[in-house]
Amino acid sequence: MDLNGAKVSPAARRVAAWVVAAADNGARPFAIIDKRQAQVLVFEPGGRLRGATPVLLGYAAGDDSVAGIGQRPIDQVRPEERTTPAGRFLAEPGRNALGEEVVWVDYEAAVSMHRVRLTDPRERRAERLASPSPRDNRISFGCVNMPPAFFEQVLWPGFRGRGGIVYVLPEQRSLESVFPALRDAATVTASR
Repeated sequence: MDLNGAKVSPAARRVAAWVVAAADNGARPFAIIDKRQAQVLVFEPGGRLRGATPVLLGYAAGDDSVAGIGQRPIDQVRPEERTTPAGRFLAEPGRNALGEEVVWVDYEAAVSMHRVRLTDPRERRAERLASPSPRDNRISFGCVNMPPAFFEQVLWPGFRGRGGIVYVLPEQRSLESVFPALRDAATVTASR
């Protein structure tokens, strides 16, 4: 695993090391979304970091999507339901309802990674991305918004072909409850 000197949380570092050691990504590019740090890390299949950037996340803290959320009109999604779900996802390139390129993280829940949209100036999305604190990066309906240049130059080139794997780190549950193989990997390492 090569982090190219990027500032990475211990949790993200641990998941990245496990992904590479176990080849859990199956020779696909992968991304780690660290919700606590409001950061995405995008890796080549072999574990070399292509880039990292701040992201905007779902407005509400939480590790699960509400059942059926992806079938509802967006104006019927309540603020407390606007979560970015934690877990391991087979991400696929595609287009949203507006025809824009996205990387679908959880299609059923309508959660994708895409360029930040600056449609409502009151939301201050560009300012939130630029701020040094992750605390103000909670604004979306659950999607992961990133700077357009990062999407176009780092994420899309790796994921536009056959997709990749996205690991969304939990913010309320333990890493091991979301990624049980981490517990197994720690047991194997400890027994050696």
